[in-house]
Amino acid sequence: MPSQPTADATPSMSFADLRRRFGFRSIAIGNWVTREEQAKAAVQFQRALEDLMQLLGGPEQLVSLRGSLTLNYGTGGQPGVAAHYEPARRCLALAKNAGPGSLAHEWFHALDHYLADKAFRGVSTGTFASRAWLDNAEPIQHPLNQLLRACFHAVILSENGEHPSELFNASAGMDSQLHTHYYSKPEELCARAFEAFVQDTAPRNAFLVRGTRATREAELGLYPKPPQRGQINQAFATYFASLGRALHKTG
Repeated sequence: MPSQPTADATPSMSFADLRRRFGFRSIAIGNWVTREEQAKAAVQFQRALEDLMQLLGGPEQLVSLRGSLTLNYGTGGQPGVAAHYEPARRCLALAKNAGPGSLAHEWFHALDHYLADKAFRGVSTGTFASRAWLDNAEPIQHPLNQLLRACFHAVILSENGEHPSELFNASAGMDSQLHTHYYSKPEELCARAFEAFVQDTAPRNAFLVRGTRATREAELGLYPKPPQRGQINQAFATYFASLGRALHKTG
């Protein structure tokens, strides 16, 4: 009798399977990624995206943003950057060996960009919804958009809305030290806040997210701290629960 696979056997998965499962517009793999590395990475992506989908409570189309999102692995990256999202091509790119842990952050950039013209009027094609909110763009009235704006408020402003949040102040302080403008950008604040939400809520998956707690960045306040962290998590949980229900109804 042939032996049965053990319970911990690694499932078979390819990037072609991933594209069919989640409906990505396209997936590109770098020439220097071997077949063995592709097979291993495809399984890691599958588990991470399934964990993300479970956390968000939505269908596969949410992960691929209704088939608009392109995924690159080991190609199309930027020198010295582990992962990035490119709005012009709606492309999420992870480096071959340095990308793990960055998926949640970059996916939220993609969502933030995707939602901009669905939540606000008159925005440019490269704008993020969080940026449009901070710039007081005209909102499109819808219950989901109201919940999205509540997420941005929880991340960027104090609870009463009268002052910048603790996360914003810490991020602006880091930008001042480094003589740059990066950490305090609304899209970066919200992506790091989403990372924290995922790490606090999802099953432990270091390919999806890591580093929002016991790291130097966390100590410096570049990730949300209590009590703001709990307020942000609740805002995200409320938004994604409503979004997931709406997507399941509409199909």
